[in-house]
Amino acid sequence: MLPFARVSILGLGLIGSSIARGVKAYMPGARVTGYDADPATRLEADALGFLDDVADSPGAAVTDADLVMLCVPVGAMAQAAASMADDLPADAVVSDVGGCKVSVAAALRAALPQATIVPGHPVAGTEHSGPAAGFPGLFKGRWCILTPAGDTDPAAVMRVSAFWERLGAEVEVMDAAHHDRVLAVTSHVPHLIAYSIVGTASDLEEVTRSEVIKFSAGGFRDFTRIAASDPVMWRDVFLNNREAVLEILQRLTEDVTMLQRAIRWGDGDKLFDLFTRTRAIRRSIVEQGQDDAAPDFGRRHE
Repeated sequence: MLPFARVSILGLGLIGSSIARGVKAYMPGARVTGYDADPATRLEADALGFLDDVADSPGAAVTDADLVMLCVPVGAMAQAAASMADDLPADAVVSDVGGCKVSVAAALRAALPQATIVPGHPVAGTEHSGPAAGFPGLFKGRWCILTPAGDTDPAAVMRVSAFWERLGAEVEVMDAAHHDRVLAVTSHVPHLIAYSIVGTASDLEEVTRSEVIKFSAGGFRDFTRIAASDPVMWRDVFLNNREAVLEILQRLTEDVTMLQRAIRWGDGDKLFDLFTRTRAIRRSIVEQGQDDAAPDFGRRHE
């Protein structure tokens, strides 16, 4: 039995188009309708053919849905929810894919006070964006975190959980504030560091842009992959999870100061101990199947 028979997706970028493709691949029989605020994106999605129908308005997209998935930047969640509020079926479940949960949950509750809302966050993605970047296996083996309020209908939470499991994801349920703090450590601040180091490299007067590109070693190269992520999405993430991000940044600043001191005073033992601990974390990530154990991150070499 399908967890949902009629799925509507608002926002047809990487995540939204991957969800649509996943539904068609792993939940045959379910009907998928999509909408995007950008007319060019709607035309592209229609041409790519991963939807049963491309609606020309948010209301038309959700009018007969039993699951509505909001796949827009977190700063646009309130507007997206409000734009469909008058046409949302009373028995529909509303979810989302935003990387911040406290602010998104508040925005959805304000716009849709009578709706059944199960906020979610699939911890998956690539540096690419747009409807052509999506693929059905994006969520396989990845985690999707659900952050329902305490009074949310348990049956709705189970249906959304089953939906993500059909897409290949592992599902975890947690408190929204705890989610935001965890993701500040594992995703948000690492992205901020990547944006910062790539920007610093491009600003160094004594190093030309061509040299930065020509001699990019593995570490810098991987930073550039992260720093190529969707700028609108990440701008909104930092602005909507500012408290947790600022807390982790303060901790990071203190730790970097400690490293500065160790390097200045030649404290090799402190550096070695830290690098040994962090190496163990990397091994744990690989052991849990969250990354490739192949040399050079699985890159192919001729």
